[in-house]
Amino acid sequence: MCDTAGMVAGTAEPRRVLVTGGAGFIGSHYVRSLLNGSIQGFAQAEVVVLDALTYAGNEANLAEVAASARYRFVHGDIRDQRLVADQMVGTDVVVHFAAESHVDRSIVGAADFVSTNVAGTQVLLQAALDAGVGRFVHVSTDEVYGSITAGAWAEEQPLAPNSPYSAAKAGSDLLAVAYHRTYGLDVVITRCSNNYGPYQFPEKVIPLFVTNLLDGHKVPLYGDGLNVRDWLHVDDHCRGIQLVAERGRAGEVYHIGGGLELSNRELTEALLAATGNDWSMVEPVADRKGHDRRYALDTSKITSELGYAPRVPFREGLADTVRWYTQRRDWWEPLKARL
Repeated sequence: MCDTAGMVAGTAEPRRVLVTGGAGFIGSHYVRSLLNGSIQGFAQAEVVVLDALTYAGNEANLAEVAASARYRFVHGDIRDQRLVADQMVGTDVVVHFAAESHVDRSIVGAADFVSTNVAGTQVLLQAALDAGVGRFVHVSTDEVYGSITAGAWAEEQPLAPNSPYSAAKAGSDLLAVAYHRTYGLDVVITRCSNNYGPYQFPEKVIPLFVTNLLDGHKVPLYGDGLNVRDWLHVDDHCRGIQLVAERGRAGEVYHIGGGLELSNRELTEALLAATGNDWSMVEPVADRKGHDRRYALDTSKITSELGYAPRVPFREGLADTVRWYTQRRDWWEPLKARL
């Protein structure tokens, strides 16, 4: 097994990093950041992306780093035991993004979420254990906690998921912890708040609303619009993940947040203003089943232990995101046509 303590302390760089789901929104941002130097860590490591390229995975998200000598792409499913075992050989660090992640889709059909998020994660954990991988970073979500009326969740909060998606992610979190406690696998878990930024699949709220408004279509607002979320730019999220990958304590959970809570109504108002529209472009729709009212993460642990703080102000990050979608119709129009 790799000398994880040495690697985490910065005395030994990993030779190979396996990134699952690396062609998705957050995973591809992480891979691009590793390879273009936006993230300083793992500067010499080969970066291997394993992605099944389902509807939300897009190899074009990695086009700008595809020519890197340090990059290799593997098209495959994390549930494929033989393929996963082959890719684990020689891997020092796994950063596991791959997941079915859209709540609405999980309500319509939960089976793929359980299969990919729970069974797929177990395949990865076992293969990492068998191959002697030095560190396994499991990327999760604040949704595993359910809903909170006031205050913020600390990492010790019991899990109480409400949607099939969040239940499947909670199951994968518990498996990750179990592999650490039972087998000694060096696992660290991150849980993040709502992400936004370029390359986000256009079924998610910010790119859906932006692209609708750019095309002159109304945007659907669930219920009374008072559900509250904390917003985190994908760049800040990936920096937090890297801090945990390099220096997080084995077996621990770390929260990564953006520090700005907005109701869905407030978010909608910001997107209307950013695209030059008014409230006439909003169409109220029936609320989603089991719609959690509010999420909030206490991020004091990652701040005190690892020095994390979000750097991208929401107003600036949102403006940059709207600008990106305005300029990149070539990227989102073919994807949206399939929705």
